[in-house]
Amino acid sequence: MKTRIVLSELFKALGNAVWFSVLLFPLMIMKVNVVGGKALVTFRWQFVPFIFVSSFILSYLWKRALVWNEHRQDKIASDTLYYKFKKNVQTYFKNQSIKYVTLSLLVAFVVSFPFLFGMYHTNVMITAFIYVILALGLNIVVGLGGLLNLGYAAFFAVGSYTYGLLWKYIGPNFISAGIDTGWLFWISLPLAGIISTIFGVLLSFPVLRLRGDYLAIITLAFGEIVRMVLQNSGQITGGATGISLIPRPWFFGMKLAPKQAAVYIYYIVVVLVLLTIFVVRRIEDSRVGRALEAMREDEIACQAMGIDLVKNKLITFALGAFFAGIAGVVLAAQTTYINPDSFTLWESIMILMAIVIGGTGSIPGAIGGALLLKLLPEYFRPLAQYRMLIYGVAMILVIIFKSDGLLPRHRKQYTFEEKMNSNASAGAGK
Repeated sequence: MKTRIVLSELFKALGNAVWFSVLLFPLMIMKVNVVGGKALVTFRWQFVPFIFVSSFILSYLWKRALVWNEHRQDKIASDTLYYKFKKNVQTYFKNQSIKYVTLSLLVAFVVSFPFLFGMYHTNVMITAFIYVILALGLNIVVGLGGLLNLGYAAFFAVGSYTYGLLWKYIGPNFISAGIDTGWLFWISLPLAGIISTIFGVLLSFPVLRLRGDYLAIITLAFGEIVRMVLQNSGQITGGATGISLIPRPWFFGMKLAPKQAAVYIYYIVVVLVLLTIFVVRRIEDSRVGRALEAMREDEIACQAMGIDLVKNKLITFALGAFFAGIAGVVLAAQTTYINPDSFTLWESIMILMAIVIGGTGSIPGAIGGALLLKLLPEYFRPLAQYRMLIYGVAMILVIIFKSDGLLPRHRKQYTFEEKMNSNASAGAGK
């Protein structure tokens, strides 16, 4: 019976290989060259065996993977290799000395990163950390609150343009008065968070009674409205040209060279990442966090238990927008140039993908997903033209085989052990 199933799967894989060879024939085999105004068709027959064999192997492996995924829940969790590996790692890190040594090595690596890898890698890591802040902020909205926000890049844009507009309109006054323009960064950082929070509250009012697809459409429209307003308000925001020459933060009154400024911004964004992790972690364990989780699971039951949904949704959008605004200021300081094309729908989708791939509602998942999606394309530039294909394949694989993400969130479990009464235990001894 098992042999018959394997032969059937091999026959289906053979059929798929033939179908893919025919389907990809115009794309992979035929090549059109225009020479002297004439189109010459060249047939690259050497690709046919490669396409056929690759399609056959991948089709068979895909079928076997689907079968494995369907029956893997039948196995006892404690007998799986993944469970044993996870248990060994947990046991290893329960040793306090090992835990502290590992943490110290990680801190030392993060601190020394700019000096070990140079300016280019430092800038890449700054961008990755900016998206970590964005992913953690959106994780409050999507992971805890269960509200699908496709316009998150709008708050990112509000934060960046807060710094850009302060530089454009107040910066000349600072220069004429002889005041350090680096102070604009530190003024913009909390101000951008506050203004983005206000925008988050304003967005939440029209969507208080919406959920699911309707909520996603409204937030998507909000993101596009903000981008179009920035693009068409040329006299105020610079329009499609954007705002340039935005100053980087100074270090105690000293204007830094680009390399030193990159290192300084790197340490600033590391501190902001740690602050964001601390705040999000505290929110998870608070009454607000548990109310948000209840709202995510069932809004009707949540409201029946006396939880104020309006207040929760306002808090959710406000908190998420605050961190996006802060990340926008850091982006403007790093690039020294912003324009509306930096805050398209694709940016919102990228941040959402980081959460889905990493693990919805998980802080390590949001961090890992953001680092994965920002670092891999940068360090695999030869495959840049296949980036969208790789993203799509990664999403499909994660959704099918690891629907809870690469680093899913594990909720706390409390166990109660009943202690024996001292009299009862004494009687038992007799």
